[in-house]
Amino acid sequence: MPSNPPNLRIAVVGLGFVGLPLSLSYWQAGADVLGAEIDPQLRAELSQALTHHLEADDGKPIRDILADALASGRYRLFASAAEATAQADATIVTVGIPHGPEGLDLGPLRAALVQVAKAAPRGHLILLRSTVPPGTTRKDLYDLLRSQGRTVGDDIFVAYCPERIAEGRAFREFREMPVIMGAFDAASEARARSVIEVVTRAGVTTSASVEAAELSKVIENVQRDVNIAIAQELARTCEAGGIDVFEVIRLANTHSRVHLLEPGPGVGGFCLPLALSYFLPFAQEHGVVTPTLLAARSTNAKVPPLLAERALAHARALAGNDQPRIAVFGLAMKDFSNDARLSPAVEVCQYLVEAGAEVRAVDPAVPTRFPFQGEDPAWAVSGAQALLLLTRQSGLEAWLEDLSPLQTMHRGALVVDARNWLKRGAEDLAALGLRYWKI
Repeated sequence: MPSNPPNLRIAVVGLGFVGLPLSLSYWQAGADVLGAEIDPQLRAELSQALTHHLEADDGKPIRDILADALASGRYRLFASAAEATAQADATIVTVGIPHGPEGLDLGPLRAALVQVAKAAPRGHLILLRSTVPPGTTRKDLYDLLRSQGRTVGDDIFVAYCPERIAEGRAFREFREMPVIMGAFDAASEARARSVIEVVTRAGVTTSASVEAAELSKVIENVQRDVNIAIAQELARTCEAGGIDVFEVIRLANTHSRVHLLEPGPGVGGFCLPLALSYFLPFAQEHGVVTPTLLAARSTNAKVPPLLAERALAHARALAGNDQPRIAVFGLAMKDFSNDARLSPAVEVCQYLVEAGAEVRAVDPAVPTRFPFQGEDPAWAVSGAQALLLLTRQSGLEAWLEDLSPLQTMHRGALVVDARNWLKRGAEDLAALGLRYWKI
């Protein structure tokens, strides 16, 4: 790793799933960190070294890393991006883009960029690391600075460098994942590289344009969404033909140029299912139609209702005139995560509730409290006519090592395994008088 610039002060705006581990990575590398977070509750929790993130670095939980950072005096928290930026040498913006009924809402990101642009002193670097629609860095940052009379590449420097981490591996991947970066001029590129390389060891690939760097990040996410759609359609085909889809994928992936992902309960989180929302406006602006990408998104969107309907039909048949009871293990958007944003597991639960079922869901890692959520797996499965295994979590895996607690389920209940969780599910559950469906 390159030697660190002396007394480097980095402001990180947005201390969520990306910003928190990134800011701590800079602290670990020797920088003074000024973290800006406008959410007062989140900021208060962070000031007490409280976080629900499941990240760790070399076995050390992120809570402990945060506690050490705060105690060092080199990691400080601020309520505004402007206050942090004014005291820093460089600002990294990691503010997310919410998705509402009207589509992507760039309002929070734009508000943060306005604060940063106004407060940035001469010689400051602004590095945007949020995933954005192509053209955002130019329209909402570069043009903003020029309208203020700033000269990019002279008295202020601007670059775009998207994060590419996977949740749960943030610290390692901030160091080891190759980085892409686009800048508007050579001076900004050099400044951005020097700041990025404080943390990354994997090298920086520069783009010929900022827009290409923005689009490359978006298409990375779109590609995975499409890959998962392939796996979902393969799963339906394998089920119809009596073949184990996971075995087919294992065999196919022995080819060095094949990398199939696995099917699951759907695609969740703020990255993959929203990726097309970033891509389509750019494509449509240039008159390009993308039927393959639209079809893939539609395929993945249909999976949660499919699982819910299968479980609901079985539960209703067993419940007779009674309200069907359905247990759900896992509410996070993917395995071993605490993030329930746009989670397909939550969508399944909501679908079942609206259909009149009693839903009892557990997930020890998810801090969000849904009306159908409880803490005890035994409570969830007791008397249930169906159990959906939607997201793997360590606590739930440990509870299911011995399947005997499932004997409290309704006789003939269906266990839906959406994560290839139970390797010998059919045989083991049959011995308990239960049925098994692995997607």
